[in-house]
Amino acid sequence: MALPIDPSLLSWLIIIVGLAIVIFIIWKLGKLIFGLISNTILGLLTLFLLNTFLGLGVPYDIPVVVVTALFGMVGIAVIVVLKLLGVTA
Repeated sequence: MALPIDPSLLSWLIIIVGLAIVIFIIWKLGKLIFGLISNTILGLLTLFLLNTFLGLGVPYDIPVVVVTALFGMVGIAVIVVLKLLGVTA
């Protein structure tokens, strides 16, 4: 014997669950975007300071920004080591 479910109650339940899923996805994307932006700013600031005080001459181009955004300070360390080894331009 099935319990009768009010269609309006079921509609509200579906809407609430859908909104919860959308809010969760927006929250996760926001954290990801904030992480990428903060990694990029901190990494480029560090690269600027290294270029200014140590005269490394690492360019500010798209590959450097992408590596910095994805890997943060570790990416900057790898870029600097590659630059010191003469691998990068």
